[in-house]
Amino acid sequence: MMPDTSSLSVSFDEVGMVFPDGTQALRDVSFSVGSDEFVSVVGPSGCGKSTLLNIASGLLKPTSGSVDISDTSLGYIFQDPTLLPWRTVLRNIELLCELHQIPKAARRERALAAIDLVGLTGFEKHFPKTLSGGMKMRTSLARTLTLYPQVFLFDEPFGSLDEITREKLNDETQLLFQKEGFSGLFITHSIPEAVFLSTKVYVMSDRPGTIIAEFDIPFDYPRLPRQRFEPSFAKICGDVSNALRGTRHG
Repeated sequence: MMPDTSSLSVSFDEVGMVFPDGTQALRDVSFSVGSDEFVSVVGPSGCGKSTLLNIASGLLKPTSGSVDISDTSLGYIFQDPTLLPWRTVLRNIELLCELHQIPKAARRERALAAIDLVGLTGFEKHFPKTLSGGMKMRTSLARTLTLYPQVFLFDEPFGSLDEITREKLNDETQLLFQKEGFSGLFITHSIPEAVFLSTKVYVMSDRPGTIIAEFDIPFDYPRLPRQRFEPSFAKICGDVSNALRGTRHG
């Protein structure tokens, strides 16, 4: 069931970040993610996109402004799957539940349900070294799903994958968003990925990063693969690309 759409899951209010070496990563960043939204942020390399996620997760504290998270139930999907090589797929997926001291029977039930959700049934006993890149990311996603997060933070999780695998995982992620009802904040360099997944896309400037453009994505869920070839899809991608090209002078 989708959460209450009247509330906000994540809200950034004039957030700034200056690191101890004097590097200003972010400047006056303000935007929000609603409880029924999947929001993507695109921008040039080094503009502070990942810093935003680290602030949202509590790993970093901003030097100015504030961040409000309405639910402490956060899931963080990193660029690397960060799987333990000596544990099977099933045991890797159980890990977070184990760390949260969830009883063995309950964590096994959650892990098997998550495996089914991400399409890894039949690979429970496989070790990470035998998995493709896409299957490793599915394992990482399933591991986080076992804690039922209401807010998902994605830090370019599919960036290192080939195009076909990436598009397949995009298809699966937007279906999970629709089915599970979490809020999503997704960092990516890929404009088509951002447009395909999201209800809204923000464009950031060069460092120090700030929001310079906002695009509402009008397509209904579920989004079929052929959506990527529709003229309306290409038009939005073009508009986002034009905004991104201007960031070198932003």
